Amino acid sequence: MPGGRLTQSERQQIALGLADGLAYAEIARRLDRPTSTVTREVMRNGGPTAYRADLAHRATERRAHRRRQAMPRDPAAPAQPYGRDPEAVREYGEAFTTLIMQSGLPNKMAARVLVCLYTTDAGSLTAPELVQQLQVSPASVSKAVALLESLGLIRRERDEGRRERYVVDNDVWYQSMVSSARSNFQLAETARQGVTILGSDTPAAVRLENIARFVEFIGESVIRAAEQARDILYAKPESASGGTPEPGPDR
Repeated sequence: MPGGRLTQSERQQIALGLADGLAYAEIARRLDRPTSTVTREVMRNGGPTAYRADLAHRATERRAHRRRQAMPRDPAAPAQPYGRDPEAVREYGEAFTTLIMQSGLPNKMAARVLVCLYTTDAGSLTAPELVQQLQVSPASVSKAVALLESLGLIRRERDEGRRERYVVDNDVWYQSMVSSARSNFQLAETARQGVTILGSDTPAAVRLENIARFVEFIGESVIRAAEQARDILYAKPESASGGTPEPGPDR
């Protein structure tokens, strides 16, 4: 399997694959590259709908040029545990940050803080630790943390040393999924109001009724699946590495 950075030709093949509606895994197979390489490449360069091979190639060259000219990073920055490749971890963090922003969190610093917390083994960090890992000012971290906390994406707690730590709660994924699914019921209700107004036997009303039934079914299915699979968010490392645990009853 080839290593090193993607070539311009490979980026053009990625763009063609996206245009053809191919999955990242299939594009990666055709390039003989890891799927993660293709995923990072696409997500850090506009996502699947906005990816352009020539723009992505120039952006990568600019980033490489800036890194060569940049001052050395803080020597006090912690080394990566478990022998992780620092560059691979950094690139993954950028791709994950881009994805979170595209999913509805427009504040980049808040997205970076959230990714930093999710990719930290402890699942929690203090403000000074976030400042050190992200190489940003304390004020930037403070604003990002305040936003994430207001959205319910993180919470505060104090450790044994009475230090305030910011924690990511796995259950936020369950709550977010259920909340999104419930919005389907509001859409169904609005669609059915149109059925009454337009007349139940008209083509427009039939269309709205079908929409209502569809989104209701999807919403109910998502909520049922989320409740059944909620325990997966709390699987122990042994279960997570050995396969997906069987969904259990409601927590």
